Amino acid sequence: MSALPLKAGSGALRRKLPKLRLNPVFLVLALLILAITWYNPSFIEPAGLMNFLRRAAPLVVLTCGQLFVLVTGGFDLSAGSLVTLTVIGGSLITLGDPAMTWPAIAILFAIGLVAGAVNGLVVHRLKVPSIITTLGMLLLLKGTALMWSGGSPRGYLPENFRAFGRLVWRDIPVLGILPVAVLVLVAVVAIAAWLLHRTQFGKLALAIGDNARAGELAGIGVGRVRVAAFVLSALSAVTAGILIGGFAGVSVDAGDGMELQAIAAGVIGGVQLLGGRGTVAGAVAGALALYALFTLLNFIGLPQPVRESMQGVILIAAAASAWRQRREG
Repeated sequence: MSALPLKAGSGALRRKLPKLRLNPVFLVLALLILAITWYNPSFIEPAGLMNFLRRAAPLVVLTCGQLFVLVTGGFDLSAGSLVTLTVIGGSLITLGDPAMTWPAIAILFAIGLVAGAVNGLVVHRLKVPSIITTLGMLLLLKGTALMWSGGSPRGYLPENFRAFGRLVWRDIPVLGILPVAVLVLVAVVAIAAWLLHRTQFGKLALAIGDNARAGELAGIGVGRVRVAAFVLSALSAVTAGILIGGFAGVSVDAGDGMELQAIAAGVIGGVQLLGGRGTVAGAVAGALALYALFTLLNFIGLPQPVRESMQGVILIAAAASAWRQRREG
């Protein structure tokens, strides 16, 4: 007789408990790491993983910034060109002088702050779709970088500037090596996770992405949140540019295509296009999975066009999924 109440009670308890869902991107990342290890057994060693994180750091940082724009229902197509402008601007401002490194970094972050604020204000005040606004900013920043440099790489970055991307501390217990870029990655991820998941700003960003009109009626400062999201994306692009400049040197196409890679990484990590859903952990895992996929393709020997084609497939599939979810909703 006592079994029936117990059964009913357990059913009620199951209904109350939240369903735990594992983001598939973590399984994908694990499988990609196993596949790379099969081609290169030393990859799974601590030093190999640290080098992988060092190379992936710019994409992870850029994806963390892009995440804030995506969850509010927008896109930032200007991030890649801001990466390029950061690399070129860093070389032209410093002119190889180590004493100019910190003033140059301050100027570059100021440029990023202005670019992000302009993007956000145009989207909010003028009601221009973010994809159009940031495409215009992309062309503006890219043109500025080319005019500034004369269309070809000029100057070089001083060693203390390049240290952010290339400096590696050795003889570290357990890890073996510790790149400075990995420390930057960890700091950016920690700040992004705190902002999105532990502050009122993050809750408002997700609410706006889910239903901006309802947010306005509820008294949410939609404009302030959107401008802040674009500013965070721009600042992350400058940070990624500093890392890339340190790692690869000066190039006029340093950030080409990186904005699409960041969007694709977010989508792989479960960020919903059109806004309203996304996590920092998922976005970071998506960026690492995408970079691991690129690494695996390099080991296999597939050409660069295959990489770009796969990004296109990911974005098309994500757009179709987001449209279907919104229609069903």
